[in-house]
Amino acid sequence: MKYRFPFQFASILLILMLQVNLQAQEMELPYKEIPDYPSNYASGNVVSRMIDGLGFRYYWATEGLTEKDLAYRPSEEGRAAMQTLTHIYSLSQSILMTNKGETIIRPGGPPDYSFEELRKLTLNNLKQASDLVLGKDMDTLQELIIVFQQGDKTSEFPYWNMINGMISDCIHHTGQIVLMRRASGNPQNPNVNVFLGKTRK
Repeated sequence: MKYRFPFQFASILLILMLQVNLQAQEMELPYKEIPDYPSNYASGNVVSRMIDGLGFRYYWATEGLTEKDLAYRPSEEGRAAMQTLTHIYSLSQSILMTNKGETIIRPGGPPDYSFEELRKLTLNNLKQASDLVLGKDMDTLQELIIVFQQGDKTSEFPYWNMINGMISDCIHHTGQIVLMRRASGNPQNPNVNVFLGKTRK
């Protein structure tokens, strides 16, 4: 009996390790690499690719950030990096809600998420938003309207404003994160190649 225990223990340990590994694979965040590009330049594919490019940049801009990085602010009046990440998350919510055909309700207080939660939610928002417009034609995109609601007031904008608005704004702020983490002494992985959407080995 005493010889069976180590074998049984090793078997249980192996099963647990396999389960943890599978869970880790399932929980892997999107945009470590940019997805393969679509087969054509349909309007939805172009917008989807813009969101994918943003997702890839955001993934690596936020990979390995420390508490020091998150607290960094360029000036006393400037936003801290964590505040900028919260703003990017809110923008990603607006992109996703519009792509779902939902109304963006404003104002909303800042979300109370940890950095890890915020990063995961933002990346998943971007991936879902990209998937929703992938393969859509121009007529379908024209049907997507940005709708803001604040109290009883509602305002609507064409999807064009999504491109020069929220998507471009997210790219802009992601660049700020890259700059701020460099200033706080923790630069982004130098092997990231945003042109190819991969990291050099």
